[in-house]
Amino acid sequence: MTVLLLHGLGGDREQALSLFAPIVPPGTHLLAPDTRGHGLRDENGPPASFALDALADDIAARVTAARDADGRSAEPVTVIGISMGAAIALRLTLRHLIPIDRVVFVRPSFTDQPIPHNLRAFPVIGELLADHGAVEGEKRFLQSALYADTHAESRLGAAGLLQQFRSPRAVERATRLIEIPRSAAFGPHDDLSSIDLPLAIAWAPLDPVHPVSVAELWMDELSGAASIPVPARDDGYSEYVAAMRAGVAAWLGWA
Repeated sequence: MTVLLLHGLGGDREQALSLFAPIVPPGTHLLAPDTRGHGLRDENGPPASFALDALADDIAARVTAARDADGRSAEPVTVIGISMGAAIALRLTLRHLIPIDRVVFVRPSFTDQPIPHNLRAFPVIGELLADHGAVEGEKRFLQSALYADTHAESRLGAAGLLQQFRSPRAVERATRLIEIPRSAAFGPHDDLSSIDLPLAIAWAPLDPVHPVSVAELWMDELSGAASIPVPARDDGYSEYVAAMRAGVAAWLGWA
């Protein structure tokens, strides 16, 4: 069995591995690539290279190369994508870029519109990084109504936004925060009803970047997708992690 883990915007492969590697069955061919502009990926690239379809093409090429090298090219892949990773997983699935047998979309945040309300902070942070640097940019963001509104809803959600200023090479990689949210996860030309695979959507309340309304939109569009509700992160992060792992493992039959 091959499992592909896809991290979120501004994160890296360790984000996905730390959350889900503990539940992956022994002997699994586990792939957790860094997306362009993240983690150990050195290349940055022009704005077009940060469109979701371009990121999906890049991930598909890397996954195909890894599977060919291990003689697993015919083996279907179980995909678990977090936030941005969920959107990339959907693009991989809709475009049939790799053979997939099932998908878990974890805390989806992208919608059918560019820069939806819940993602509006990321281009703002990207512009602050590009114009003022990490230290001054964070100071200005802390004084903004956008930060205050996020913090009022979720302390951990606000902390996650501040982490964008503190991540490695944040200023150099500001383009990713500006450009990636401009892509929609799906659009009017995508036939989501054509996806004939087992699908699940894991979601949590009180999460301003990954609101329940977005999970509900995905549930409506992906008719028949299973729902995996987990507790809010702010109510206890360890409980959230345990519930997320348990819910995803149970749905995948790994429990």
